[in-house]
Amino acid sequence: MPSFDIVSKLNRNEVDNAVNQTIKEVGTRFDFRDTGTTIEQTEEGIVIRSNSEGRLEAARGVLEEKIIKRKVALEALDAQKPAQAGGQTWRQLIKLKEGVEQEKAKEIVKAIKDSKIKVQASIQGDLVRVSGKKKDELQETIAFLRGKSFELPLQFVNFRD
Repeated sequence: MPSFDIVSKLNRNEVDNAVNQTIKEVGTRFDFRDTGTTIEQTEEGIVIRSNSEGRLEAARGVLEEKIIKRKVALEALDAQKPAQAGGQTWRQLIKLKEGVEQEKAKEIVKAIKDSKIKVQASIQGDLVRVSGKKKDELQETIAFLRGKSFELPLQFVNFRD
């Protein structure tokens, strides 16, 4: 029985490259001089620090630009609300989303069932497995899901006959 998996994976190497390029650009640009703007990657995600909220937004814009150039979906970034980190310093955490969460998986399965395509979808951990009798129905499902927005970058892997 043909099947494929729906996953949401992040290319960590490309994210690292984008962060490194952003660090270089922020370090050399005139408008970021003497603002104390720093960008670092931690276990939580990407942390941006600056002396004003405006410079924080500008640094995030540079990061997003570099992420797009590296062909990583912006939906994988979950920017938290900027907060003061004491004194004149502002801090913003940008979490990296990976894997299909339970709620999103349920939403995907419901969308597939509502589409009336003759396939079965099941949640298996952090992925959704879709199986059907015909390969054409699976391809139709992929095309249907690409047309939808789940605020999550989706990849279709393990296509098996």
